Amino acid sequence: MTDAAVDLGQVAFRALGTTAELLVTQPAALAICRRVLEEELAAIDLACSRFRTDSELSLANAAHGRPVTVSPLFAQALDVALHAAQASDGLVDPTIGPALRALGYDRTFASIRPEQVASTVPVPAAGWRSIRWNPLQRRLQLPPWAGLDLGATAKALAADRAAARAARTAGCGVLVNLGGDLSTAGPAPGDGWQVAIADDHAAAPTGTEPVVALRGGALATSGTTVRAWRLGGRVVHHIVEPSTGDTPAPVWRTVSVTAATCVDANTASTAAVLLGEAAPAWLRERALPARLVRTDGGVVTTCGWPEEPLPQGGAA
Repeated sequence: MTDAAVDLGQVAFRALGTTAELLVTQPAALAICRRVLEEELAAIDLACSRFRTDSELSLANAAHGRPVTVSPLFAQALDVALHAAQASDGLVDPTIGPALRALGYDRTFASIRPEQVASTVPVPAAGWRSIRWNPLQRRLQLPPWAGLDLGATAKALAADRAAARAARTAGCGVLVNLGGDLSTAGPAPGDGWQVAIADDHAAAPTGTEPVVALRGGALATSGTTVRAWRLGGRVVHHIVEPSTGDTPAPVWRTVSVTAATCVDANTASTAAVLLGEAAPAWLRERALPARLVRTDGGVVTTCGWPEEPLPQGGAA
């Protein structure tokens, strides 16, 4: 996973329906950093999970239009989601919950039986502007027909929060990777964090993946091949066009973006999948380095993303 010549502490475990990876520049700090990461993951799960009946998100969705007061963490997650919606011109919309359920994503992905999801009519999102939100009072009111899903940003927020808190606590460099949502904090290793780019973060490395050196900030990869299932004879996935409630026409298999925060990187990578052919120009306008892989394997890069992989030294 990492260059053996670099003395890094590292651990991986299952969390939030994916793999959580933690790397630290001081191995002695691994235990305390893991505790920080586990605490952050537990907190974001309780606040934002769509699959827990006791989560704040589920309780807000079940309020059926009544106002609710939320915790500071949920308030931050909602602020982040609304900012992502605005920054992406509404492409990354937190009100796609009913759309995902209509597509068959109404349970944890591990519980979906891909061949058994019947065809349904797509449900367009209510739209992020329909949310009534008072951040000072932390008071939230959804339209009765709306439903939140913060999957596009909450996991990235957890990566940012955990990396920053662990680096402050331990005083060392930290990398947190949550299923392709990757955030760093503190000083990086001398040659940077060596990160391999792949369609499936959980697949065993082949040694042929492109590798980039990340010296700070964050990187996120969004894709359409891993979280996919069959719906009425066609393949659908978890990245949904809010205006239609359906998955977009296939153009990009995966999109990887680097940005200052994992939230920003994930927002951009998700929006790029939805934008299709317009994605490279959109990313260039925002000066975001990115690597976009077409469904046929063709690669497009933007804004200084390396055309050729760096020397292979392992990957996070």
